[in-house]
Amino acid sequence: MAWMDKHNLTMLNEFILIGVTDLPELQASLFGLFLTIYMVSVVGNLGLIILTKIDSRLQTPMYFFLRHLAFADLSYSTSVGPKMLVNFAVNQHTISYNWCATQLTFFSLFIISEIFILSAMAYDRYVAICHPLLYTGIMSQRLCQALVLIPYLYSLFLSLLTTIEIFTSSFCDHNVISHFYCDSLPLISLLCSDTHEIKLIILIFSAFNLVSSLSIVLLSYVLILVAILRMNSTESKHKVFSTCGSHLTVIVIFYGTLFFMYVQPKSSDSFDTDKMASLFYTLVIPMLNPMIYSMRNKEVKNSLPRTWGMCATILVKIHCRIC
Repeated sequence: MAWMDKHNLTMLNEFILIGVTDLPELQASLFGLFLTIYMVSVVGNLGLIILTKIDSRLQTPMYFFLRHLAFADLSYSTSVGPKMLVNFAVNQHTISYNWCATQLTFFSLFIISEIFILSAMAYDRYVAICHPLLYTGIMSQRLCQALVLIPYLYSLFLSLLTTIEIFTSSFCDHNVISHFYCDSLPLISLLCSDTHEIKLIILIFSAFNLVSSLSIVLLSYVLILVAILRMNSTESKHKVFSTCGSHLTVIVIFYGTLFFMYVQPKSSDSFDTDKMASLFYTLVIPMLNPMIYSMRNKEVKNSLPRTWGMCATILVKIHCRIC
């Protein structure tokens, strides 16, 4: 039996992804739709990263976290999107063994990082609203960097742990993944060896990630709500709501999608529902986040023409020097 497991592991060099749908008539239209979504996501998130990096008026903790949120969105959508688009274009649903492991590692790394970056953003809003006079001192550059670096390191550890546990186990001859990308649970269903340990690891860490991050978010906004109720000025209340509105919208969409996936009752249609929810948080949410922050944030909207003008001036100067 041990020889058979080793044989299955060494002979398996690629997987077959079922994809979003197996209906040929939908392939072209879905390719166009998801290509548009992905390109809008890339432009929006890259734009936010550049904007919050070069505009001196956006060098605050809130925009520091927003830049890393955009980076996480761009990274985990890119770990899934291009390969899915290639599969649509060439009608070939295979993914190599090594690329599947790489995809799982990077997707897990950045999706877990995003959860804790959203928590850090909630804490930042709490300090800004409830302790405005101490804000600069509390949200120091060192603390902001720690609130981002620690989640990245933790997420890297957890993603490598999950990937190593799965890909050092024995796969059966069956190599069809019931998904459009290499996710941990569909891969685990292909293992011949005992999966109790890896399932327990995923369950414990997933519960810890969701509970701990959501607790920080809820506690921060409960304290913010208490502070709002104590305000006498309607204008002050409106200002606080406008400050938190973008982040709250992103929080509701992101956690709402996750809870819809994991709390819904399982049925014969749950697989298709899970795929739709996965499409939403792997491609649609990374597209929506920069839109939400751009449309609802006056500082970002005001920064766009300034940055565009600055870039245009630099390009003109470069052109003049070349000529």
